[in-house]
Amino acid sequence: MDVAKITSKGQITIPVDIRRKMHLKDGDKILFIEQGGRYYVENAALVAINHMQEAFAGEAERLGLRNEEDVVAMVKEIRQERWEKSHADHA
Repeated sequence: MDVAKITSKGQITIPVDIRRKMHLKDGDKILFIEQGGRYYVENAALVAINHMQEAFAGEAERLGLRNEEDVVAMVKEIRQERWEKSHADHA
């Protein structure tokens, strides 16, 4: 168990062992989450990544993307369509 002291400005120093375990570095943001009267501290970037992964779950399958080559082919196709559209507008 680690203890942190609150300064007169409401600041705390997160112990180095906790920062390492949470993959926190200088400038990172943390979330304070309240659940059932308990408070949890989370790495905001990791929480955001997890939410994005959940939001995109199943999208690759829906789009028929089975591997990296499929993704590269889709990107090329989209770039080609945009190039053709931008040049058609100027013709």
